Amino acid sequence: MADVLITGCNRGIGLELCRLYKDRGDQVIGVCRTTSPDLEALDIRVIDGIDVSDRRDIEKLQQMLGDQSIDILLNNAGILRGDEFSSLDFDAMLEQFRVNALGPLRVTHALVDNLREGSRVAIVSSRVGSIADNSSGNNYGYRMSKAAVNMAGMNLRHDLEPRGISVALLHPGLVATEMTGGRGITPVASAAGLIDRIDALDLDSSGGFWHAEGYTLPW
Repeated sequence: MADVLITGCNRGIGLELCRLYKDRGDQVIGVCRTTSPDLEALDIRVIDGIDVSDRRDIEKLQQMLGDQSIDILLNNAGILRGDEFSSLDFDAMLEQFRVNALGPLRVTHALVDNLREGSRVAIVSSRVGSIADNSSGNNYGYRMSKAAVNMAGMNLRHDLEPRGISVALLHPGLVATEMTGGRGITPVASAAGLIDRIDALDLDSSGGFWHAEGYTLPW
């Protein structure tokens, strides 16, 4: 049984991650800005009112957890603000950087003492953050924020290795959520794939950029 903390868990992939971990017997802590009836129905510990881009909220989370140990820290919280070159919104870009890139780093930095040797840190990134895989352009803010969090994840791989902590950057696939307008695979299918990747993570594979289906992605 593992102690699992998941951010961005009130709906979509995050909700299904909580459900699957709970169903297999793990102790789950769900962290989100606003809880939901579906999340509350899981009967897990929920810490709401937490915006991963807000320093004060993360300090509050840190205090609420105390010395709670964490085996799996799953940074899932993220936002998408679509844009194209003809209609760039730089404020929206900054918002995406604060949530998608700095959020996982802020959470991991704050909770690092709750991790222990053998713990795993997972960051839900996206293949649209891959420079080599970019064949369509647009979504500047989202793409750039995901490329940035990939770099943060690789840095964490190096800095956490001496503590025996491994790190994975994970693409969930195109998932039918509110963020994607309902297009793609089911959230539960994506969540199951992400959990498989996290289960397989160790120090030897730390720092990899993986598709939920199990293959590596180009940077």
